[in-house]
Amino acid sequence: MPADSNQVTSYTRSQLALRNGQDRDEIWCAYKGIIYDVSISRLWRSGKHYEHWAGQDLTTELADAPHSNSVFDRFPIVGKLV
Repeated sequence: MPADSNQVTSYTRSQLALRNGQDRDEIWCAYKGIIYDVSISRLWRSGKHYEHWAGQDLTTELADAPHSNSVFDRFPIVGKLV
């Protein structure tokens, strides 16, 4: 995130939920308060990645994943979750 967090757009959980790959073209997920655009990932194409759904905060669900949080480094940050 930029040094000045005021430059980052804030989104509510309701706004994030609309970016689930179904209601709009955007496919976003949040992790530790940061929202990532995962639209470029073929694994998220349908808005679902295994048993996880886009448009949600995945912070607590990452423990079930076979990868670490560094996977989010591949995706652009679109905002912060408030």
